[in-house]
Amino acid sequence: MKKNYTALGLMSGTSMDGVDASTVFSDGNTGIITSIKNQYFEYDKDLYQKLTNLRDKISNSKDLKNLFEDLNSIEKKITLFHAKIVNEMIQSHPKFEIDIVGFHGQTIFHNAEEKISVQLGDGKLLSQLTKKKVVYNFRQNDLKNGGQGAPLTPIFHQNLVRNINLEWWPVVVLNIGGISNATSISRVYPSDLTDDNKDNKLFAEDIGPGNCLIDEWIRKNSKYRYDKDGLIAKSGKVNELIFNQAVENFLYLGSTKNKSLDVKDFDISFVRGLSLEDGAATLTHFTAKLIGSGLINFMLKCYAPKMEILSNATCLVCGGGRKNKLLIDILKKNLNVKELVLIDGYGIDGDFIESQAFAYLAIRSYLSLPISYPSTTDCKKPTIGGVIVENF
Repeated sequence: MKKNYTALGLMSGTSMDGVDASTVFSDGNTGIITSIKNQYFEYDKDLYQKLTNLRDKISNSKDLKNLFEDLNSIEKKITLFHAKIVNEMIQSHPKFEIDIVGFHGQTIFHNAEEKISVQLGDGKLLSQLTKKKVVYNFRQNDLKNGGQGAPLTPIFHQNLVRNINLEWWPVVVLNIGGISNATSISRVYPSDLTDDNKDNKLFAEDIGPGNCLIDEWIRKNSKYRYDKDGLIAKSGKVNELIFNQAVENFLYLGSTKNKSLDVKDFDISFVRGLSLEDGAATLTHFTAKLIGSGLINFMLKCYAPKMEILSNATCLVCGGGRKNKLLIDILKKNLNVKELVLIDGYGIDGDFIESQAFAYLAIRSYLSLPISYPSTTDCKKPTIGGVIVENF
């Protein structure tokens, strides 16, 4: 087998607005990951509308059966869209032979308690159309092994961060997508762990909402898909009564004991009746509050009883939510960490972390290396994920 592979990762997040595509060169292990090309492909208005409308109709696993025909129809459209992306990425860099494609697909429903995680995308059809090896269905093996099926990017975060020069350790990677997840990284590799330093393991979990609440509010109450730079929220006023009640209710009920979350775990009903601007402001502050408290609780679990580590940690922020300036400003004010900085400041494009991650995970799957661990998804043992198909 080759020591290094060129992989194309395809990621469509819970915003459902399009696909991030990234080509990387990696050994799939602890070597340096070289980014070759990153590109975003936006869904057309019709596909975006059908996807978001379909997700709105699904509130439980029974709805998946009732909407079977609709799901099949849109899955084919999504797969055809991804096939065009693969062929365009191949043509744009003909000197790089793509060995394998990591196809995440479009998450339409995730419920860890029921061991169900549905990503729309036909890996066999994509392989047939692109004439490439395809790895897809990344989450099922983890679920079968007692895991939550998410988050899956921590092993990539670990390798990425350990190959950049950071002054302050430990490091927490905060990814703000539709859902927010955090990865805690030490200097020690899993292969170096002994009984003496076992507390330096890789830790990760979903910690709260990301863009999902704000995006849904904007989408349902304006012509826009999201609040660019947080400007709509900035022009509004937080309804303190609603905000405090929502925070109190959420913290009282507890977000979840699971390591993974879904957009369906949150809703925007508590701001119903507010103006576009005030609703956006209230939801943005609510989201920041939950991310902040979730991140603190996560770090306390990781580093207890060494609480002084918290104030010396570096927090690197990636994902689409990092572009919401108001959200980031609130987090900076509320979090007591040494540094909270965008990962872009270290020469890494924060828009394409997850698409690069699934390129990297595809290589690991091909090499039969684990992509999830007990300390990242609660699986019973390090777990190899993904289904490999070569349908041509």
